Amino acid sequence: MIEALRGLGYSPAAAIADVIDNSIAAGASEVDVQFEWRGKQSSIAIVDNGSGMDATALDMAMRLGERSPLDHRSESDLGRFGLGLKTASFSQARRLTVASRREGPVSSLRWDLDVLRDDPKGEWTLLEGAAPGSATLLASLDKMKSGTVVLWENLDRIVSAGVTDKHFLALVDRVEKHLSMVFHRFLEGRRLTVRINGSPIRPWDPFLSARSDTWRSGSDRFAVNGHEIVVEGFVLPHKDRLPPKVYEDAAGPDGWTSQQGFYVYRHERLLVAGHWLGLGQGRSWTKEEPFKLARIRLDIPNSADEDWKIDIRKSTARPPQEARQRLSLFAEDVRQRARRVFAFRGKSERGSRSGPISPAWRATRSADGLRYRVERDHPAVASVIEQAGALRDDVIAMLRVIEETVPVQQIWLDTAEAKEAPRIGFDGMPPEEVQSIAQTLFNNLVIRKGMSEEAARRQLAVTEPFDNWISFIETLKRT
Repeated sequence: MIEALRGLGYSPAAAIADVIDNSIAAGASEVDVQFEWRGKQSSIAIVDNGSGMDATALDMAMRLGERSPLDHRSESDLGRFGLGLKTASFSQARRLTVASRREGPVSSLRWDLDVLRDDPKGEWTLLEGAAPGSATLLASLDKMKSGTVVLWENLDRIVSAGVTDKHFLALVDRVEKHLSMVFHRFLEGRRLTVRINGSPIRPWDPFLSARSDTWRSGSDRFAVNGHEIVVEGFVLPHKDRLPPKVYEDAAGPDGWTSQQGFYVYRHERLLVAGHWLGLGQGRSWTKEEPFKLARIRLDIPNSADEDWKIDIRKSTARPPQEARQRLSLFAEDVRQRARRVFAFRGKSERGSRSGPISPAWRATRSADGLRYRVERDHPAVASVIEQAGALRDDVIAMLRVIEETVPVQQIWLDTAEAKEAPRIGFDGMPPEEVQSIAQTLFNNLVIRKGMSEEAARRQLAVTEPFDNWISFIETLKRT
């Protein structure tokens, strides 16, 4: 059974990430991943300063399936099957040693698959302590009040025939990139420090969320089978708007085109990095160049594991049927925005602008449920209200009628039947019509608001839906 479980398909980086999940669950604030090259005797150790385990807890942790995936877990628990430590370790190494301390003496147990294979009695036996000559690899625990060391030896899946120290170093680089992505929200919040051979790794933010020229949709929250889902869309700046080093880093471990799509997180731990999850209007979307700037963050609780079909490796997720239509509509909007930015070579992303996009609509939640309101502070709306005078109440009444009659159900039905999202953002409209509307708002900002022409252009550049029509905005002058 163990030999069969070795074929689950873990990469070395994913296997190490799975072990670090246990460190986080144990409350660790520091994790050290130690790679030691010694040819066939090479080893990898993952050391954390978490709460550790006593002898009884360690014995349970070293057994396969020590806990049912149906058991209730805390919200912060990153595990599920009770298999991660063992299956991740066995996928890379034939010898697994775990040493741990919890306010007492160090306990140490070991699985050695070669011993199991050669045991004439066929007994399933956990060995105590490190293998002969390996005790020094567990020595870091001696100076700690509590913590755990997971040691991999006999790395037959990593150090195979023909592998050299250069290959081993390349593996270290891949692991660093993977961990900086998977745990980036923990690293950004400084709740966790991960070091590789003593050097701290830096978080990799897939969304360039600190940049003002990254478009953000804002968070959308909804419940599926009683579990709250949070989704937020991002359109990254075009290559022409990014410094070369930033553009290179933002490509991610697999490159720009491969990293597009949904990023699925469970308790802020990244499970899926860039995937369209089989969604799409009519047929499933594939990864294509025009949509490479589209990335969507999706958060699920660990209570939704069954709904989302989370696998043992925590590397795949499938949306439940009840969420697919809504996620497809949400993603289609982000994809089309990304396509326009790609087509206009970033003209919609001005490096000089600041602040988020000013939306024309906003969603509000109350005891009555979710409602959509016209944003009164939007320049086009605010200008009309200010100039209405005696007709102000009539304008407000008109807006309320529009808000209370948004054809949400009809939009959903039309979209499902036509297999395409409704056109928005002046998509497909004659350029002269767009420019005429933009000119009217521009004049209002300059003449009635007293803005300078440059300030008015900056304002429109971050006002929906003109944020994707910068080529027109930049040519506007007072008329």
